[in-house]
Amino acid sequence: MTDQEVGLLAIGAGPANLALAVAIEESGSDALADETLLLDQSPDIKWQRDLLMPWARSQVSFLKDLVTLRNPRSKFSFLNFLHDSGRLDEFVNLGTFNPFRWEISDYLQWVARSLDRVRIRFNAKAQCIEPTRADDGSITGWKVTLHGGDTIRCRDLVVGGGRDRHIPGVFADLPADRVVHSAQYRTRIAELPPDAPLRAVVVGGAQSAAEMFMALHQNLPNSELTMVVRSIGLQNYQTSKFVNELFFPSFVDVFYDSPPEVRRQLLDEMHLTNYAGLAPPFLEQLYTMLYQQRGVGQERSRVRPLTEVVGARVEDDEVVLDLRDRTSGKVEPLRCDIVLLGTGYDQRMPAMVRDLADRVGLDEVSVSRCYRVDLGDSTWGAMYLQGVNEATHGIADSLISVLAHRSQDIVNDLLARRGELRSA
Repeated sequence: MTDQEVGLLAIGAGPANLALAVAIEESGSDALADETLLLDQSPDIKWQRDLLMPWARSQVSFLKDLVTLRNPRSKFSFLNFLHDSGRLDEFVNLGTFNPFRWEISDYLQWVARSLDRVRIRFNAKAQCIEPTRADDGSITGWKVTLHGGDTIRCRDLVVGGGRDRHIPGVFADLPADRVVHSAQYRTRIAELPPDAPLRAVVVGGAQSAAEMFMALHQNLPNSELTMVVRSIGLQNYQTSKFVNELFFPSFVDVFYDSPPEVRRQLLDEMHLTNYAGLAPPFLEQLYTMLYQQRGVGQERSRVRPLTEVVGARVEDDEVVLDLRDRTSGKVEPLRCDIVLLGTGYDQRMPAMVRDLADRVGLDEVSVSRCYRVDLGDSTWGAMYLQGVNEATHGIADSLISVLAHRSQDIVNDLLARRGELRSA
């Protein structure tokens, strides 16, 4: 077991903290870059690791990479990645702003390898975070204990590991081997015999659920597939260019300065821009597939809209889902072998953050415009949260759109607290 000390520790080496690492390296502060360490629990960097289907595309423009909107001249841009990889001409020839998801994943790996000063430690899962305190009780930093017993001490901490999976309570009593969340899809499906004639049910009506539904046709070609959707049917993302201006980094200021009730209204109104729809081309592809199945008499898939799961249990080695028709109220059982959940993520603060808030003594977690948790004016060690601040910073906070500018906001605050902002 080892005990390490760094100046800045960032938990998670996904897009958020990689963008922060790039902003730190480009800040002009070698001292901050040299004392920064990123942790990731995985052995390598993959974006949406378990939904990396070869055909899945990013829904965000490649220009909204980790750096371009902040520094178009940066060597860490997506276009420079393509040039360095020898694929720039071919990508331009595609005529698209939306790369494949595996391409974004490759880009993130390339960025990680291209960092000169900021370090990344893999296979390092944070188990416990505790504040360290001075004699007067003020927080001087943080102690992070990893699985395996190693500890890392730091002055400043950035938590950017994403939200916890949302498993609706109705599925809580099902055996773990019968339930697959979208965050586990490729790993768990790879454990099943590909030729097994399984009955699979996908629950959810947004992009991740639809992608699993589509992928199952290839991964389990002999399966019988049902998609259960509570809403009136699968819908397009809201893609209006007028609405998309609410994803501009400049809108974060507008949203943050709005009254809490206005923020809640805006989040509700923007729900269809990200969380409750599908990319229009993918929706067209999915509908066409179902149409073709019906037309040639090989229907093995169906989508059941206006239907909700009100019960789930195991009987005689079968999963039995009680499905309620929202139009009639009638409840009927559906027997299957496995349930796949495209139910998204818990909208509360992650369990790690809630546990840390308890240890610090916070009744609620409140963040500043620069994403720093309010710990009191006397605090020496700071904590920043990335990707979980939709309630105060807008719906784009969990997306790639604002990464470049958000990283600069955090770096500016870090340097100001260290007295380096003027020279940087």
